[in-house]
Formats: sequence, C-alpha cells, structure tokens
Amino acid sequence: MRFLEGDEADDPLLSVVNLIDLFLVVIAVLMIVIVRNPLNPFSQDKVTVVENPGTPEMRITIKDGKELTRYDSTGQIGEGKGVKAGITYRLPDGRMIYVPEGEQETKK
Repeated sequence: MRFLEGDEADDPLLSVVNLIDLFLVVIAVLMIVIVRNPLNPFSQDKVTVVENPGTPEMRITIKDGKELTRYDSTGQIGEGKGVKAGITYRLPDGRMIYVPEGEQETKK
C-alpha cells in the first residue's frame, strides 16, 4: 500500500487547490482593508481626512456621499477682505459661545 501514498504528493491538482486557497485569503484581506478605509466607496458617510497636517504639503480630502473634494495646500498664507465679527469662547464643558463685536450695548 506504500505505492499509493507517493501519488498524492505528486498530484498537480493539489498545488492548484492550494493556490486558489491562497488567493481567497489575499482577496479577503484586501476587502477588509477597503471596508476599514474612511474613504471607502461603499459608505454613504461624510468624512474629512487631513494628510500631513501643519506642513506645506498638507492635503484635505472631504467625502460627502459619493462626492470627493480634495484641497491641496500651496504653502502660502491666504489673504482676503473682511472684518472681525466677534469672539468665540470655549467653556470647560466643551460648548462654544460666540460674542458679536460692534453691537454691544451697555446696561445702565
């Protein structure tokens, strides 16, 4: 009966089955990576991803449903026209309070 054991070790079909098993494991790992990615194309969430924060190469990607918007930093300081509208304070419990400037009344 020893001559039957040698045939199983040399069977090329077993190698093909092992390769198919390996590919199934690789595909499963790749699917897990795609699902865990915040910018995954199958989610309907709103997500903001900031890459390289605080550097001149900073990039912001915003996903709103199926729409992706990418903002690249130019490394230059922005400039615009406007006036200071007020001051915002953060309370110890995390709430934010906005106090407008210019229209403050004094109580007598």
